[in-house]
Amino acid sequence: MALDGKTVGLALSGGGYRAALFGLGTLWRLNDAGLLGKLDGITSVSGGSILAGVLAHRWQQLQFAAGRASNFAEVVATPLQAFCCQTIDVSAGIAGILTPFKSAGDFLIARYKKDLFGETTLKDVATPADGAPLFTFYATNLQTGRSFRLRQDKVSDWKIGESTSLKVPLATAVAASSAFPPLFSPIILHTDPAAWAGGSLAGDQWRKRIVLADGGVYDNMGLEQLTGGGRSSVDLVLVSDAGAPFEYEEEPHEDYVRQLGRVRDILIDQTRALRKRWLIEGFEAGTRRGGYWGVATRIGDYGASAPLAVDTEVTGQLDEVPTRLSAFDPDLQGRLINWGYALCDAALRTRVGLTIPAAAGLPLPQWPLQ
Repeated sequence: MALDGKTVGLALSGGGYRAALFGLGTLWRLNDAGLLGKLDGITSVSGGSILAGVLAHRWQQLQFAAGRASNFAEVVATPLQAFCCQTIDVSAGIAGILTPFKSAGDFLIARYKKDLFGETTLKDVATPADGAPLFTFYATNLQTGRSFRLRQDKVSDWKIGESTSLKVPLATAVAASSAFPPLFSPIILHTDPAAWAGGSLAGDQWRKRIVLADGGVYDNMGLEQLTGGGRSSVDLVLVSDAGAPFEYEEEPHEDYVRQLGRVRDILIDQTRALRKRWLIEGFEAGTRRGGYWGVATRIGDYGASAPLAVDTEVTGQLDEVPTRLSAFDPDLQGRLINWGYALCDAALRTRVGLTIPAAAGLPLPQWPLQ
């Protein structure tokens, strides 16, 4: 497999545990293809950020040779699957309602610390200088209405500037990225205004107390950094999208509160559809290079030779899995992982145009996609 000096970035979409597990299948195939250790950047949103957080936290434990980690399953897959066996949204939501002076978002952070990341900060995560990708966790700044990026080297919002000195806990970064409104949002980030520079909103009031929500509110696929043409953009853009398809409603709610919720969903879906269309049109026009695969994609559309799966009733129902942080049974976990693995394989071979080692089969054959 030859990258010919091209940089490669991966975007992991939102979608609760569904996105984390589908994305795990993507990472598994990239690893088996010898690409995981060659990624220059990983951007993530919401459920995708849970997976990216696990990878970032454990990167230095991975044993790489020629871009492939021989211990990927035990270091990354096993702990993520164990975490996805737990229901945390209900307990955190109830605790946030019943506990004075603490929000559901606070309990979400505590849960991520306890079960996944401990006291690790973004500054503790391996960096590109160590051979790791640049990890970018996307949140949405509810004050500026812009994307808020949390990385190993800095946190930034182009309206309020950037800070290279803040030590943000990894659990807080993942929680801010996955703080879906209204249950888990907002996540409040308290910072020293003097630690910031740049930005058109330079007042202390914008930097002292930053109000954050799920990154998917602004960009559910986390594409801007990889495709924006700046120093962090890449030559090959890979997108693993487990966002749920938009649901049609024959009789939408007409009361004030639920009607507003429906309008919110329409607005978010519109921006997501526009970003996806812009991305794929760029691929088709040759103005950018890369590949897209989504949980609702039909694998037959790729026309790959000897695909690892075929479209079945089982695969057609995986996009209907609820967007929750609620316990997934082993069979559902296995099928989401296998589906992400199979679609990634087909996209790499037919859309990205990379010559990759053939896969021995699905990573979890005990959970067939039929």
